[in-house]
Amino acid sequence: MTRTRFFILLCAAGLWAAPAQAQVDTNIIAQIQKEAANSKQMELLGMELMDDIGPRLMGSPQLAQASNWLVSTYKKWGIAAHSETYGTWKGWERGETEVVMTAPRKVQLQGIQLAWSPQTPKGKDLEAEVIALPLLRDSLAFQSWLPSAKGKIVLISKPELSGRPESSWKEAALEKDYKNFLDSKQKSADIWNEQLKRMGTNFNKVQQQLEDAGAVAVLSSYWSGGWSANRIFGTKTKKIPHIDIRMEDYQMLYRFTGRGITPKLRLKATSKHSADQPALNTIAEIKSSVKPEEYVMLSAHLDSWDGGTGATDNGTGTILMMEVMRILKQHYPNPKRSIIVGHWGGEEQGLNGSRGYVADHPDMMPKISVLFNQDNGTGRINWINGLGFLDAYDYFGRWFAYLPEENRKEIKTDFPGNPGGRGGSDYAAFIPYDVPAFFLISNSWDYGTYTWHTGLDTYDKIVWEDIKRNAATIATLVYLACEEPAMFSRKKAALPMDIKKGTRMSWPESVAPARNSEAYFK
Repeated sequence: MTRTRFFILLCAAGLWAAPAQAQVDTNIIAQIQKEAANSKQMELLGMELMDDIGPRLMGSPQLAQASNWLVSTYKKWGIAAHSETYGTWKGWERGETEVVMTAPRKVQLQGIQLAWSPQTPKGKDLEAEVIALPLLRDSLAFQSWLPSAKGKIVLISKPELSGRPESSWKEAALEKDYKNFLDSKQKSADIWNEQLKRMGTNFNKVQQQLEDAGAVAVLSSYWSGGWSANRIFGTKTKKIPHIDIRMEDYQMLYRFTGRGITPKLRLKATSKHSADQPALNTIAEIKSSVKPEEYVMLSAHLDSWDGGTGATDNGTGTILMMEVMRILKQHYPNPKRSIIVGHWGGEEQGLNGSRGYVADHPDMMPKISVLFNQDNGTGRINWINGLGFLDAYDYFGRWFAYLPEENRKEIKTDFPGNPGGRGGSDYAAFIPYDVPAFFLISNSWDYGTYTWHTGLDTYDKIVWEDIKRNAATIATLVYLACEEPAMFSRKKAALPMDIKKGTRMSWPESVAPARNSEAYFK
């Protein structure tokens, strides 16, 4: 039996209590959980954020619009809110993308500009031949080849052996064929990466090399491994358009070039570059009259990539934290600690919003009792790591006893755990400042394959039943954290040994935020 489960059972049985445990009002908890289960508020918030505003790319007008919408919505609920500028980002607004193969036959292909891509000249049609990036023996051979890219559209992503997901092969293929497929796929990827290295290039670098060589556009295809799902990130080109092509269409183009057939494409990409835009965080607060300078904090990033509408990354986290704040304002309007939420910008480019916040508010860090971060999709919370805080099992062990049983039984824990490296979400910005900041991990719902950073990340993928469970869980945890007699313990566990180095792992150090986009585009 795990230590956490042991404490849950003792608490539920009334056989154990922590020293100086808070006097919990179970009526408030019941009201919070009933409101979370029955509210229809989040569905509307989701439509307003994902459908009305859309994706929230850094530097886009939609991110600023979303920040204004947050402030307005919070104020409508009687919750103080404001935007904070921590830097600037390259201004860009997506336009239209059209890709038509005109030879060897005519067919419209599916493609989308990568974020911050230049448009086709004057936003008009561009027609050119397509060639594939060759795998050459060394950098000298590559430099000799580069002039042949002038005036061409160049394919820069690796070919795929099959458009079927691995799960499809595993389910339907003979075992030996499935194994051969996996082996061949890995070998193909290794050869591609090794050859690029020998050529003195990589995926990011080759974009600029081709641009300098006079290519008129680059095409890539970042397949997620799921049916027709491509990941959409940003380009490194500065003068020529960079378009991601659906995997099936990209592979057809690649096959043509491999057979000595030269496809022709007609491209049209419109986009609008503008002056640098403010890089924003949006902050809301329910102020305490008892301990106003102690905080329980909520955390979720507002920005997204813009292949889809950023629904599960991280529109769900955004509206979830909004709903928690709304519920607490209604049923716990006079908290014993102030409740504050950070909706961060620039998470997708390196946690810049949250890192900017901690850098700009150093005096606040010792005042944050505990932080709850949510980021990874639409599923119910099912895992919490103690991140090296020695007494985390104590708090969560007691708090879990007040959660609805169907919520509580889903959550697995790792206590005391360790803080790991620099982290993959905004909680990690606070860990170097000794803030007990916890990532509330959700179960998958195919997040990694189908919605994370893809064009399929849209409103219809949201699972409202699980989001409502998360609202009940987080609102309950916030209430209990506010009611604790003392601040959350900051005692640290001894971190495990790094076998390779022969020393213990060290606590993560703070990372300075990128306060503008210059470094990103280098």
